Amino acid sequence: MAKKKGRVFSGARPTGKQHLGNYLGAIKNYVALQDEYEALYCIVDIHALTTIETTQELRQNTYDMALDWLAAGLRPEESIIFVQSHVPQVTELHTYLSMVTQLGKLTDLPTFKEKIRENPKNVNYGLVGYPVLMTADIVLYKAGIVPVGVDQAPHLEFAREIVRSFNYRFNTKVLIEPQMKATTVPKVLGIDGQKKMGKSLDNHIEMAATPEATQKRVLQMVTDPNRKRLSDPGNPDICNVFSLHKIFSSPEEVEEINTECRRAGIGCVDCKKRFAANLNKSLEPFRAKRAEIGQKPDHVWEILHEGANRARKLAEETMVEVREAIQLP
Repeated sequence: MAKKKGRVFSGARPTGKQHLGNYLGAIKNYVALQDEYEALYCIVDIHALTTIETTQELRQNTYDMALDWLAAGLRPEESIIFVQSHVPQVTELHTYLSMVTQLGKLTDLPTFKEKIRENPKNVNYGLVGYPVLMTADIVLYKAGIVPVGVDQAPHLEFAREIVRSFNYRFNTKVLIEPQMKATTVPKVLGIDGQKKMGKSLDNHIEMAATPEATQKRVLQMVTDPNRKRLSDPGNPDICNVFSLHKIFSSPEEVEEINTECRRAGIGCVDCKKRFAANLNKSLEPFRAKRAEIGQKPDHVWEILHEGANRARKLAEETMVEVREAIQLP
């Protein structure tokens, strides 16, 4: 086995069963990074507490997300897959990092202001300190690499600032500044063809849905908004369905649809049916593996618990150094 390039960390909030946007935006990249890096993938349930009003579905959502990650190709024998709250050292480090982070910088972050607009009645301390906890997530395991889209680069730079502040305050080099690994993430629109695919908008297509349910959702998708009749030529360049054809259909079929749509040789319904068929075919291995793993739900939790054991070991090694640097009694 080739030597790994370093350690990579990424986390995601437990949103339950994953959809195409989750897969194309993160999971596909998670799977690929395993080949090059020591990978830690975390389900950040503590982060989720900043915005949710009830935790009744938190455990099920955590399980469903882990199941989908495993079915998509994450390898627990190589990667560390775990739940954030199962490693208590992260909250300890979060506390120490909060002592070197200026409140004004936190409240000035665009993401914080966006969260206020989304949740004006729930502006809690955890929401303000979210970036500090995110930094703790990364540096606790001395992850040198964090895969993020270019639009998320400011978040990682803020994490680097916190690390520099900590190291300067306590005259140490114990925490390392994580480096950004830029990822090309396609903007996956929902079935409305306007907004980003997401569960909150109910415009998503679940990976684990049945072929029949998947086709039903695909047939609801908005195509070229300017095409009113079958006889009208279409414009694939502005068609959300065609953008997904490029990912899930063969190059030959993509070219055929591109040509036929522009000359009104194919209708939108037929275009969507063909996409649904190709999507279902692409998801067959994932669904089969998901069904197989899902027959032993306890095994999924065992993987998460074992991952947490491995993560805690790494975390405590870091925390020993952190406590010594702070000179705690």
